[in-house]
Amino acid sequence: MSQTTLSFVHRFQPAAVTGLAPLLLLHGTGGDETDLLGLGERISPGAALLSPRGQVLEGGMPRFFRRLAEGVFDEADVRRRAADLATFVVEARDAYGVSAPVGIGFSNGANIAAAVLLLHPGVLAGAALLRAMVPLAEAPPAKLAGTPVLILSGARDPVVPAENAARLAAIYAEAGAEVRHETLPAGHGLTQDDISRVKIWLGR
Repeated sequence: MSQTTLSFVHRFQPAAVTGLAPLLLLHGTGGDETDLLGLGERISPGAALLSPRGQVLEGGMPRFFRRLAEGVFDEADVRRRAADLATFVVEARDAYGVSAPVGIGFSNGANIAAAVLLLHPGVLAGAALLRAMVPLAEAPPAKLAGTPVLILSGARDPVVPAENAARLAAIYAEAGAEVRHETLPAGHGLTQDDISRVKIWLGR
């Protein structure tokens, strides 16, 4: 596992199997660049894994952008940090010789991936957004024709309202993405069901 000096602290694990899409692993609040490596290995064994650490600290816990309160985002910071992450992905593709990755984000990581999809189309080849919310109140117009997007919500999630997750799915559908939105019998945390469904989705 290598780590080149780029704009984000990160881990990179080269592909062990050819023909698999590289994964961009984006942790939730309090995670770091090692947090989702095991998840990546389980959902796509042998794929190249790129896992950055969020550059914002909240009470000492890494995040990918600032929030003003639970579920209330600093949207100017969302835009800035999404641009920074998009730049990092381009840097990493050049440094490691990989194609556009599929974003795999959980919670805060899912929200920054959601913003990158909308603000920087083409940077990600697609995304699985686990417990994601709408990242921007006014969604920018985006052209995402054919981009695969999986949204997995929790029926008992106290953080993400069902209406919010449904609105996110609608935003991507209107932009032309191939959206699959599923609600699982779960809370905000990840379950084995999430892992199984992401693995199946990637296999398609």
